[in-house]
Parts: sequence; C-alpha cells; structure tokens
Amino acid sequence: MRVALFATCLGDAMFPAAPKATVQILERLGCEVEFPAAQTCCGQMHTNTGYRKQAVSSVRTFVDAFADYDAVVAPSGSCVASVRHQHAMVAEGDKRLSRAVARIAPQVHELSEFLVDVLGVTDVGAYFPHRVTYHPTCHSVRLLRVGDKPLRLLRAVRSLELAELPAAEQCCGFGGTFALKNPDVSVAMGADKARHVRETDAEVLCAGDSSCLMHIGGLLSRQRSGIRVMHLAEILASTEGIDR
Repeated sequence: MRVALFATCLGDAMFPAAPKATVQILERLGCEVEFPAAQTCCGQMHTNTGYRKQAVSSVRTFVDAFADYDAVVAPSGSCVASVRHQHAMVAEGDKRLSRAVARIAPQVHELSEFLVDVLGVTDVGAYFPHRVTYHPTCHSVRLLRVGDKPLRLLRAVRSLELAELPAAEQCCGFGGTFALKNPDVSVAMGADKARHVRETDAEVLCAGDSSCLMHIGGLLSRQRSGIRVMHLAEILASTEGIDR
C-alpha cells in the first residue's frame, strides 16, 4: 500500500520518535510510506475552541496534502478523530471542500486500527522485555472506538509483560486547551492517573497519543517515579537488539 504519514503538530515539533517509529513499523510490514511535506495542523485546536472559520484553511491544506494515497496513518487518536469527526463540520457550505473531506477522511487511520483492521496484523515482529501498562486515550476510545486493538498488539510483543491499569478509561485530564483553561482540575485528574500507573509497578507507561503521555509523564517525572512514558509506536517498532 502507498501510505502517507500524518505526523501531527505535536509529533513533528516535540515528539518525533513516535512518527519515526510509525514509519519503521509500516515499512517493516511492506508499506510504501511517504511524508507529504505540505501537511500542517489538522485544525483541531481551532475547532475545539470555537474558531471554526479559522480552521477551514487547515482542513483545505489537509485534503490537498493527502489527496493521492491509499491510506493516511497517524500516531494520534486525537488528531485522527478530528479529521474523521470535525472536518465535515468545518467544511459545511463549501461543496468542493466537503466532497474532498468525504473522500479522504475515511482513509485516515490511527496506527493501531490501521494495523489490525486494514493490514490484519497483530504481531508486528516487536520485542520489548519490560513491564508495560497501557493508558487508553479518550479520543481513541470514545470517538474512534479502537477498543482492545492496542492491547492485542502489545500482547503479541515478545517478552513484554502487560500490567492492567486501574481505572484505565478515566481521562488523564490533559484535553488540549482544557489543561490551560482549567489547570487545577487537569492536574488533579492527572495525579489520579499517575497514582494508578504507579500501582501497576510498570517500568513503562504506553499510550497512543503523545499529548496524554506528555501530561502524565510530567507528573510521573516530578514524582520521581522512575517510570518512562513511551508511545505505542515506539514499543511496536522495537526489535531484539534495539532496546529503546
């Protein structure tokens, strides 16, 4: 398949290991992966905060950048959820843009759902000899409904010990601009999540969104917990001899 990498703003600017690992996994599985250089923000932050008109240019840039691929894959449930659930709303009133969104949005996939649903793979040949717990991010669970796909992928990783996270589906409190507008509530929710992570005795906290890992990881770091945070893609890209 000819696949485009949608790196996302956060991945491109702050956490490049996740999109790089996504490319490694897809190429290992025989995909031809390209990075359309014209890609920019998906417009989620504009849309979520009520600036729908200002998001139109981002949506237009998105559909133009990703127009000619069999699939678009991103290491982010949040951004994929925005494309699949918000772009049509942003494009209302523009017939050309609406048609382009309707054509491209269904081809945009979060990494775990692409691997399991499109490629039909759960064992990607990964090796990661560590105790890991998994945080299911809100957008992946509630909007994309990825279900247990990330867990199925983790269970197939050789030598990985998977620890169940208490209250796993509770929000970590990040929520993008929510963390800026409601910092006290955000930190309290994150502290609950960090406490549950520590209860697992895991070495690594894994999730499918770098934004949530940034929030929880910051709390775990300040608590001197010794627990690393890693994107799902980084674990799935690990092989014997390459211990991230």
